[in-house]
Amino acid sequence: MGGYPVRDRKVRAALAMAALIAATPAGRAVAAPDAAPPAPPTSVPTTKVLAIGHVTPLGASDARRAVMPAEVRETVKLYLAGKIDQWYVLQDGTGVAFILNTDSVDVARAELEALPLGQAKMMRFELIPLGPLNPLRLLIKPPDAPAAP
Repeated sequence: MGGYPVRDRKVRAALAMAALIAATPAGRAVAAPDAAPPAPPTSVPTTKVLAIGHVTPLGASDARRAVMPAEVRETVKLYLAGKIDQWYVLQDGTGVAFILNTDSVDVARAELEALPLGQAKMMRFELIPLGPLNPLRLLIKPPDAPAAP
C-alpha cells in the first residue's frame, strides 16, 4: 500500500484540523486571548423550518388510530404542494420530523396545527428555524492582505 504510514496520516490530519480551528473566530480567540473578541457572526436568513412532532398524551390512545387516515391524506397534500420538503419518523416511535419549505415559524405552526392531529391536540411540534451554514463564509472570504513593511 502506498502513501504515508498511518501515524503520519494521523499527524497530518490533526495538523489540518488545528489549522482549520485556528482559522475560525473562536480559534483565533483561543490562540490570542489578549486580542479583541471576534465580531458577532453575520446573521443568516431563515430558509426552512425543522418541525419535530411528538405525540401528546391525548394521541397515545386508540383515538389516534381513527384520526390517522385523515392525517396522512392532509400531510401528503402538504408534501405535494411543496410545503414539506422532507419527512421522517422518529426512531423511538414517538413522533415525526419534517423539514418545511418556509422561512416563517408562524407559517409552519399554522400549517401543522391545521392538520387533524394538531386540531385534536394529539401532536405538538417544536419548530426550529434553519438557515445556511454560516461558517462556510470562511471558505469564500479573501485572505487578509499582508501587512505593509
